Amino acid sequence: MLDALITSKTRLKILLKFFINPSTKGYLRELAAQMNESTNAVRVELDRLVAAGYLERSANGNKVFYNANTRHPLYKDIHNVVKKFLGIDVLIDNVLAKLGKVHEAYVVGDYAKGIDGGIIDVVIIGTVDYAYLAQLIEKAEEIIKRKIRPLVLSPKEKAKYKDKIDLENALLVWKNGK
Repeated sequence: MLDALITSKTRLKILLKFFINPSTKGYLRELAAQMNESTNAVRVELDRLVAAGYLERSANGNKVFYNANTRHPLYKDIHNVVKKFLGIDVLIDNVLAKLGKVHEAYVVGDYAKGIDGGIIDVVIIGTVDYAYLAQLIEKAEEIIKRKIRPLVLSPKEKAKYKDKIDLENALLVWKNGK
């Protein structure tokens, strides 16, 4: 879908990286290595996206970091398109809303960092029907053509494993009442 609209594969990777999670930051060499692209190709696209106002640039020591400009008028629209492209919107609508007493749900791992690794790691906080979860995940995987790997924790377990599961850098995709 997006690859037909955005013909630069490097630009597409950058948009996915920064617009899936607004707290994601990266610098040139790190981005080039993650995307398996030349630093020059990444630099050109970063400069274009900064000039258009979609990304912000900030210096920290001798490194220049980039992140999504969440104040840009099109930020929410691009964020929503990226979520649709990755299939996160399907995951939220078809799995979490009907699953049980879900308090929170997070996307963790590569997807939370904006890297499309083909596996979406999800942490669900609450009580769920595991058989129903398996059925819904199977259906969602067919639709989005990606593997979904869930971890379900009670609120007490969330507190217990807070040092082992980095939810601060995760992407919160569902919160009861949101």
